[in-house]
Amino acid sequence: MGDGRQKRRREYWCVALRFFLLLCFGEQVSAQIRYSIPEEVKVGSVVGNVAKDLGVDITTLTDRQFRIVSGSNDDLFKVNQHNGVLYVHENIDREALCDGNGACLINLKMVLENPLEVHYVGVEISDVNDNVPTFVEKEKKLEIYESTPPRKRFQLPAALDPDVGINTVRSYQITHNEHFEMQMIEMGDDKTPFLVLQKPLDREKQPEHSFILTAFDGGSPVRSGTLNITITVLDSNDNPPIFNQDMYSVTLPENVEVGSVVVKVKATDLDEGVNGEVEYSFGSELDHKVYDVFNLDKATGIIRMKGQVNFEDVDVYKLDIHATDKGQPPMSTDCRILIRILDLNDNKPEIEVTSLSNMLSEDSKPGTVVSLISVSDKDSGINGKVVCTLSGDVPFELKPSYQDHMFSLVTKQKLDRELVSYYDITITATDCGQPPLSSFKTLSVQISDVNDNRPEFSQNPLELYMLENNAPGASIFSVSASDKDTNENAAISYHIVRRERKPNDMASFLNVNSDNGHISALKSFDFETLKTFQFQVVATDSGTPSLSNNVTVNVFILDQNDNAPVILYPVSANGSAEGVEEIPRNVNAGHLVTKVRAYDADIGYNGWLLFSLHEVSDHSLFSLDRYTGQIRTLRSFTETDEAEHKLIILVKDNGNVSLSATATVIINAVEPKEAFAASDVESSLRDEEDNTVTFYLIITLGSVSTLFLVSIIVLIVMQCSKTPDYSSKYLQDTNYDGTLCHSIQYRSGDKRYMLVGPRMSIGSTIVPGSNGNTLVVPDHRRRASGEVRAVF
Repeated sequence: MGDGRQKRRREYWCVALRFFLLLCFGEQVSAQIRYSIPEEVKVGSVVGNVAKDLGVDITTLTDRQFRIVSGSNDDLFKVNQHNGVLYVHENIDREALCDGNGACLINLKMVLENPLEVHYVGVEISDVNDNVPTFVEKEKKLEIYESTPPRKRFQLPAALDPDVGINTVRSYQITHNEHFEMQMIEMGDDKTPFLVLQKPLDREKQPEHSFILTAFDGGSPVRSGTLNITITVLDSNDNPPIFNQDMYSVTLPENVEVGSVVVKVKATDLDEGVNGEVEYSFGSELDHKVYDVFNLDKATGIIRMKGQVNFEDVDVYKLDIHATDKGQPPMSTDCRILIRILDLNDNKPEIEVTSLSNMLSEDSKPGTVVSLISVSDKDSGINGKVVCTLSGDVPFELKPSYQDHMFSLVTKQKLDRELVSYYDITITATDCGQPPLSSFKTLSVQISDVNDNRPEFSQNPLELYMLENNAPGASIFSVSASDKDTNENAAISYHIVRRERKPNDMASFLNVNSDNGHISALKSFDFETLKTFQFQVVATDSGTPSLSNNVTVNVFILDQNDNAPVILYPVSANGSAEGVEEIPRNVNAGHLVTKVRAYDADIGYNGWLLFSLHEVSDHSLFSLDRYTGQIRTLRSFTETDEAEHKLIILVKDNGNVSLSATATVIINAVEPKEAFAASDVESSLRDEEDNTVTFYLIITLGSVSTLFLVSIIVLIVMQCSKTPDYSSKYLQDTNYDGTLCHSIQYRSGDKRYMLVGPRMSIGSTIVPGSNGNTLVVPDHRRRASGEVRAVF
């Protein structure tokens, strides 16, 4: 077995040696087959059937190990041993495999064994347009002088394209430009792009040109690449300096200081660099005296004073200025400067006050002379002519005299010390020189006072609200007037106007302090007797003649709770508040036994009466209405009830410190027959008592109604005599319903009166025309206080 292996090994070495010798010495057959495929063909694409084209039996390919054996490109292709097909194994890039524009041929060596055969297959890779033209640089910058003549050519970089034949670069194109055009020139096998200048360049108009160079190949579709081209236009000295003015005109005063700037000339050159740098110099034909008076800075063009000028020597200087650039060759231009010397106005006017009245009465008539003024100026001609004016808005004016430079200061309108009491009058004297010179003089005038203003009250009429029962002699009010005048013309004294012929003049009970206006009452006022009155106070100043003014003071007396309730019923024969009532024992619950009647001279809450049971023998039998004073039974009488019952009724008003009165009612429960008999006697007595009560009640209501009507008439008269500015007023009315006084409150914020009474809340209001009793009064003026009470 070992001999068999060794034998086979020797056979393999023999075959290998024979194959090697064949490879070394037997390659005498050239390529027998040639194929052509395009680059970038899809992997797996069939190149050709090599076995078929070589005439090799396809069925023996596997046994004979048909394969590609040589070359570095054998991995690009593979041969199928089953059918002899040669196909692409890897992507093929012609530009990576072959350089240059020649044919790209790949030779493959293919081997068959048993018997050994060697065949050569050539595969030509044809080019496809898979590359775009590219430039080495992204941007190309050129510099061209603006003096370059037209038709001058400038070479541009050529684009590179790895493709060959028609797929390589075929043409160039630039974006539209009026100065350049594109030209292709063949240089050997290549076409080189050139820029050709068509129109002269002007740096001053356009210092830079930019466009795009595009390279196109000949493939299908066409591919292209671009290059940004920037051309910088270089300057040439083709522009002369230009002055901004052909002639400069300057005026100098004769006292101009040495070193002062006279004028600055300016020439500009559109060129740049040294071609645009300008130097200045005086013209060669100037008088030599000019160089002693003026100095020229050759770099800046500033002309300064070097010496003094005198109008009497030379009144006009003419200077020629030369401007030259530094280009090659240099270019220049000229201008002229005209300098006029003016005579100097170097003296100010002088003001002299001849006479002056420092104190001036405010009643001075227009045209009153205050002061005499003279002015002078040492200059001559127009420089010595002087004009005088007054500064500010003052009631004075200057009137020229018949003599030159003489003026009178007079009043031009009426004076009012209360507006302005002191004037500082500034007189300005200005000559007519150029520039004009001025002098100033201030005169002080004091305005003296005359008694031309009456005392004034801040408000008329005035209103005084005071409580009744004031202390006699105490101050109740104060009036104050002001006077715009001063000193004794503003010293005010006060007095009250008293009408001796008018009965019941309340002013006779008042006194006023003549110095400070404090008013005091000499008596105590009673609201129930007097509710309102008015008087007048006169304020008089101490001027000569004196002036005065008066003010009307409307006084409203406010009620205080100073009256206790008065029992009207029951009233016994001796005047005590005690009565006896008899009722049948068989009355039912709710039977009206009697009614306690009372009234209070006060009004509002002070006169609002409430009834209560102070003492009662049996609380379960009788009740008392707290508002009406009616006594009713709570239940029917029983056999065990007493025949006589005593009720003490307490009547209180609603003042802050309430006042009260008591009444005693004795109720006898009798049998019905006795009650009827007693009722006849009692009815006759009650009729007499009722007649008496009714008589007193009628008198009381008549008096109160009369006072109410008088108050209403006085109020109407006062309202009509006033200005549209009104305040709330107290109105009086008495409306008694046996025992009840109603209170009316006026709220300025709501502009309405509110009726307050039993079983009504304070906020209840009644509108005219409704079923209630509300008085609505228009409020033309709101008082500072939120509420004013008026009592009816």
